[in-house]
Amino acid sequence: MHAEYHLFQITDPEGPLADDLDLSHNGLVAAADGAIEVSIGIHTGDVQVTVELHAQRPEPAADWEEVAEISWRSPSGEVLVAPLMDDPVDLPSLASQGPGPYRLRVHARGRDAAVDQAAVDEVVESYLLQSWPAEHQDALLVRATDAYGAEVRARDADDTVVIDHEDSLDPLTGRERDILRRAERGH
Repeated sequence: MHAEYHLFQITDPEGPLADDLDLSHNGLVAAADGAIEVSIGIHTGDVQVTVELHAQRPEPAADWEEVAEISWRSPSGEVLVAPLMDDPVDLPSLASQGPGPYRLRVHARGRDAAVDQAAVDEVVESYLLQSWPAEHQDALLVRATDAYGAEVRARDADDTVVIDHEDSLDPLTGRERDILRRAERGH
């Protein structure tokens, strides 16, 4: 899946759009009102994403560098993985039991391999998303071993990191593209 601006999203078509969620709490994933953002190390490039749907809480998968859990709610029962400025990718909906409350565990590997690089030719980062129905619980950082996650956790919640890659072929800024995307959706 293609990712930009250090993140990819998990969105519900009837839910709100993610808008600069605070990823500093666990350095990997944040959610607000059903909008979810996953923090990645590369600035722009492809990442591998795998989705697992469970009926109840599974054990965390082994051999992952960062693992965090959050609670979220799906208003529509259709929650899809999507690049920041593009249509959802061909992965199953994370809301396997329809509308309602869920728990999401995000596993990450390889975020330190190419931090901040604007164009990565090969996939260096992998993500495993485990989702299951569950009532709200506090966010949980299960495993924290990569340097990029430590850097994100150390930021103040209102700090904004701006990376200007002059070699970018896209003339629109992220904010301009977000405004256009919201207008297309009628927001």
